[in-house]
Amino acid sequence: MTGPLLAAQSTRFAGLDPLLPAAVAPPDGEALVAALPDGERVAAVLTRTEHGPGTAPALWSALDVRELHPLLGAAPGAALDVLLRRWAAVLARAAPGPDSSCVVTWPSRDVSAAEALLAHGFVPLSVLAVRVGPAPGARPSAVTVRRASAADLDFLVDSAVAEVEYSSRVGGAVLRPRTRAVKRAALRVHLAQEDPVWLAERGGEPVGHAEGWQTVSAPGSWAETRVRHGRWGYLNCLSVVPSARGTGVGRALADAAHADLLSGGAVGMFLYYNPPNPLSPVFWARQGYRPLWTVWELRPATALR
Repeated sequence: MTGPLLAAQSTRFAGLDPLLPAAVAPPDGEALVAALPDGERVAAVLTRTEHGPGTAPALWSALDVRELHPLLGAAPGAALDVLLRRWAAVLARAAPGPDSSCVVTWPSRDVSAAEALLAHGFVPLSVLAVRVGPAPGARPSAVTVRRASAADLDFLVDSAVAEVEYSSRVGGAVLRPRTRAVKRAALRVHLAQEDPVWLAERGGEPVGHAEGWQTVSAPGSWAETRVRHGRWGYLNCLSVVPSARGTGVGRALADAAHADLLSGGAVGMFLYYNPPNPLSPVFWARQGYRPLWTVWELRPATALR
């Protein structure tokens, strides 16, 4: 059953958005199969991921994540309603705890699926956005951007924690007791590996930073589930100190990141932002990004209706 559903889903995805990759087989998990009113069958796989409270994923996720991987085939997104009802019955028996979530990642342009998800209590907490094409030319700026070094670690940690604090109010991030230690450890690794970390300065004072790297979408890779095959730049974080927001610092950091990451044959860029954030959607649209996937979430998992 999986093969025909995947093929039909790939065809439907291509009609929804030319930048969507072909549908790939879901990960191993618990299978759900449901019949639509016309007799057509749809399916999904349920997975569960548990994060330790001191791990990096716990900063943008519940500790107990229940995820639905739909296989709707050629059926419209509204068919998701049937699977969500079945999923609610499964969760009622499992009784997840308070630090839990339900997650569904689905193409942003499938508005019929959005309607079904909203009806079941989900909210769009995150978007994977893409931009394709070459990097823009350098734009005039009073901001200096350079590669960060180990000597900048204290500021980088402050900047990264500030981003988590803000995102925890307007998105899916969670400010946990070990946030600072987790961010320090991650940044130390990035710097040691010489992953790109950019520091913005104005008048010699640090005012923001960004992190990113290149990744390849290839058969069997995680990126294959989100972007078409090829080399891509991924922007992991961009943070500007509150006093410097709206002054061109973010734009200067984005320009520097694009110039670095769109080299070597990269076909485009992708990143995540929070739709409820009053700053991110407008900012990233101005940098040439647009939604490709929406991550729909509901916390706690027992709230699924």
